[in-house]
Amino acid sequence: MVEDKTLGSRIFNWTNTILLVIIALVTVLPFIHVVASSFTTSAELAQKRFVLFPTEFSLAAYKYIFSTDTIFKALLVSIGVTLFGTIWSMFLSILTAYGLSRRDLVGRKQIMFFVIFTMLFNGGMIPTFLIVKNTGLLDSLAALVIPVSINVFNMIILRSFFQGLPEGLVESAKIDGCNDFGVLFRIVIPCSMPAIATISLFYAVTYWNTYMHAILYINDAAKWPIQVLLRQIVVLASGLSYDSAEFTDILPPEITVKMAVIVVATVPVLMVYPFLQKHFTKGALLGSLKE
Repeated sequence: MVEDKTLGSRIFNWTNTILLVIIALVTVLPFIHVVASSFTTSAELAQKRFVLFPTEFSLAAYKYIFSTDTIFKALLVSIGVTLFGTIWSMFLSILTAYGLSRRDLVGRKQIMFFVIFTMLFNGGMIPTFLIVKNTGLLDSLAALVIPVSINVFNMIILRSFFQGLPEGLVESAKIDGCNDFGVLFRIVIPCSMPAIATISLFYAVTYWNTYMHAILYINDAAKWPIQVLLRQIVVLASGLSYDSAEFTDILPPEITVKMAVIVVATVPVLMVYPFLQKHFTKGALLGSLKE
């Protein structure tokens, strides 16, 4: 293939390069600012407002956040809810998506109608709370998982991906003696790992960012996930209350604590993403090419 070296092509390439560099800087610089601000002093941050490289390195914000073992307990709660919730949601989503992807399923269109109906209408906050209360899920970690077991949008994406697999694979497996479960676990799932990894990441991020459900359903502070606890830390660091027994007599640097909170809540997801990046990118590309 002969490389096009015309003037117009070079101008186009340089314009694209400059534009992409600008977009990358706009995306990355705020994150660098947040990380750098969490390691600087409140005085420097108040003076400079925008910091990329702190001149006065300080760990005061992180010392305040990790002043007790409460945050470690909250991290364990969030990790447990994220792992169990992601596995549970993927199990239900895959089974539902595979069933609805089969054209020979009786009543498939009617079932799909009710599934999509839940995307447009739901019971609302108070009826959902009453259901959670009457089923005995209040103050249990199951309340953070069971009410949101399946995300309909994610399930529909999986269903569309399953429908795009060659029908010959399923027929060949059935000729070889596989039943529907054998087809699902031996053929469909191995061929759908990019899509499954992508949806798993969606579920994991959703469970990790659980906040509103924890506020509504969890009264025991020992069962708070990290997002709720970090919100409490921000409230304390804002000077609204310093009489909490869970934190020591450390005077919190208000601005830097808020930045450190963002880092603590974001880093675990960033640590997981590189392991799923290959599947995530492939899944996104496959989804964009399928009709």
